[in-house]
Amino acid sequence: MSTALAERIRARARQMDLPLTRLAAEAKVNRSFVYDMLYGRSQHPSKDKLERVAKRLKVGVDWLTSGRGFIDGEEPGREGDAAYVAIRSVKIAPAMGGGRIVEEVEEGEPLQFLARWVRDTLKVQPDDLRIMRVEGDSMEPTLFDRDTVLVDLTKKTPSPPGIFVLNDGMGLVAKRVEIVPRSDPLRLRIVSDNARYATYDVTVDEANIVGRIRWFCREL
Repeated sequence: MSTALAERIRARARQMDLPLTRLAAEAKVNRSFVYDMLYGRSQHPSKDKLERVAKRLKVGVDWLTSGRGFIDGEEPGREGDAAYVAIRSVKIAPAMGGGRIVEEVEEGEPLQFLARWVRDTLKVQPDDLRIMRVEGDSMEPTLFDRDTVLVDLTKKTPSPPGIFVLNDGMGLVAKRVEIVPRSDPLRLRIVSDNARYATYDVTVDEANIVGRIRWFCREL
């Protein structure tokens, strides 16, 4: 499937302020159908499903596939190299220490990221990313107290190992997570970069992985 079709879907959904997950739900198609078109994994998408997506976007199928044909209202601008997308921020702080219990999630101010970097490097939809701040010192010198992290909510399996946000059964933490080889029942090893903090194991059932940290920044 052509890159042009994917860009037209993104541009029209952005113009309508329509998250791609909601587009799929309201068009009554699987999210994977939409994502496969966006990432070029679908060379011959179902005509029926494509028509449903076009109808929800208030455009004709011809416009999606060729850029010519019916469109309700103004044609959206195309995404270029300088285009940015807003990533949602949540006011929860994964602890790099003893953990924090989250009672409710409050929205914070979104941050803007280069759209092409999100799409081509991270290979994830903006709706599947969240901005958070971390607290504590157990991940120093990799992460410091109050660092801002970008969490990929689609990455919930620590294979390969990496730094994840997870609820370890005692609270929300940001730690290195790896699968304990040959463990039965399957266990996860939770590791701090700061040697003053002990490594510990939890079972898969005891842990709830929120997502993998893909990027971070800090104030100087």
